[in-house]
Amino acid sequence: MNNIEIATLLNGLVEISRDGAEGFRTCADNASDPALKAYFNDRAQSCEEAVRTLSVEVMHYGGNPDTSGTTAGGLHRTWINLKTALTEKDNLAVLEECEMGEAAAVIAYENALRQEMPDSLRALLERLYGGVKKNHERVRQLRDEARNNPNLA
Repeated sequence: MNNIEIATLLNGLVEISRDGAEGFRTCADNASDPALKAYFNDRAQSCEEAVRTLSVEVMHYGGNPDTSGTTAGGLHRTWINLKTALTEKDNLAVLEECEMGEAAAVIAYENALRQEMPDSLRALLERLYGGVKKNHERVRQLRDEARNNPNLA
């Protein structure tokens, strides 16, 4: 991959990370459980950190970091569904939408990691991908717990 292709690839991850931060903040706003609110706010901050890290890399490869978030593509629109799907503070609905958003982020990182890139960049993306997978697994676990225990929903 040349530098322009790498910057474009990284900007896609900036977008999905920005969408993740927005999605987690929306989840926090719509969850009724204080522990879930705190978890979602923490994850939003983590996504914002990923945006900053990826933006530095975009500039390193000669690009301009994306500043708009969701602009195109089905994967990037997943978080928008969250805004319209949540009409009441229902923890299960929040977790289901959040899980879909995190699944989209996992796919975006997996697709990125299939590309040829410098080893140092691959190491960074693998580290960030590990965090995304961890988020996805935890949200899925919380969703499954809410499905199996109506008192949590």
